[in-house]
Amino acid sequence: MIKLAESNSFQNSKKQITRVGLGGEGILRTTGQKNLAHAVINEAYEQGIAYFDTARVYLDSELYYGNYWGKNPNHRETIFHTSKSAERTREGAMEELAETLIRLNTSYLDLWQIHDVRDERDLDLISRKGGALEAFIKAKELGLVKHIGVTGHHDPEILTQAVENWPVDAVLMPVNPVEEIIGGFLTQTLESAKRKGIAVIGMKVLGGKHYIAKNSGITAGLLTRFALSYDITTAIVGCSNPDEVKELADAGRVQSVLSDAEKKEIIKLFSPQAKKLAFYRGKII
Repeated sequence: MIKLAESNSFQNSKKQITRVGLGGEGILRTTGQKNLAHAVINEAYEQGIAYFDTARVYLDSELYYGNYWGKNPNHRETIFHTSKSAERTREGAMEELAETLIRLNTSYLDLWQIHDVRDERDLDLISRKGGALEAFIKAKELGLVKHIGVTGHHDPEILTQAVENWPVDAVLMPVNPVEEIIGGFLTQTLESAKRKGIAVIGMKVLGGKHYIAKNSGITAGLLTRFALSYDITTAIVGCSNPDEVKELADAGRVQSVLSDAEKKEIIKLFSPQAKKLAFYRGKII
C-alpha cells in the first residue's frame, strides 16, 4: 500500500491523501493524447494514488481528467483533486474556476491553488482589492473549493511572503537535491509552512526528468524518495506512461526514508552544476 500523508495536513479534509501524487504535466500536458492520458490516470488510480494535480494552463490536462472522471464517476469521489489559476484578478480567477470545474467534470476542487507567484508585482496584484486572492477566499466560502493554496518555483523569498501573509492551506514548491544545495525553498519556505501548519507539496522532484541519471544510480524512484525524506505532505510527479506511474507508486510504498548519508551521496552528484540545474527558477542565481 502507498503510504498515506499525515491526516492533519489539510485541515478538515475527509479524504486520505497519499504521499505521492500524479502531476498534471507529462503526457497530461499535451493535446490529442486522450488514450494515453487516460491510461496514465487509470494506472495511478489502480495503483492507489489518491492525489491528482493539474492546472488551467496545462493544455488539455483538465479535459483528460474530466473525460476520465465522467466515465468513472465513482472514482472522482475517492480521490483528492487539485487545479490552479494563474489569473491575477478576482473576476479572471472566478471565470477560470468556472471553466476548470466544467473541464474537470466536477462540482468542486479539493484544492485550488494561486499559480506561479514570481515577484513583488504578483504579490501586489493578487492581494490588492479586486485581486485573485478575493476569488480564492470567496470560492472556499461557497464550497466550490475545500482548500486554497499557492505555488511558486522562481523566488523562495516571494513564495515565503505568500505563505506567511495569505490564508492558504497549502504550498506547492520545488523539493529536490538542487534545492538542498542552493537553499531557499527548503530552508526558508518549508520552515515557514511548517510553522504555519499548512501542507507542503513537493514539485520539480525530477527536474523535468533532467535529473535522472541511471548510470549513476539516480532513478525517478530514488529522486522521489529523496523528496519524501523531507517533512512534506506529498510529492507529485508528471508521468508519460503507465510504467512511470508504477515507479512513482513503488516509491510511495517504501516505508523507510533515505538516511543522511544516502542523501549526501546524491547531493554530491548535483553540486558541480547545481545553479544551472535550477533552470526552473528562470534566472541566474
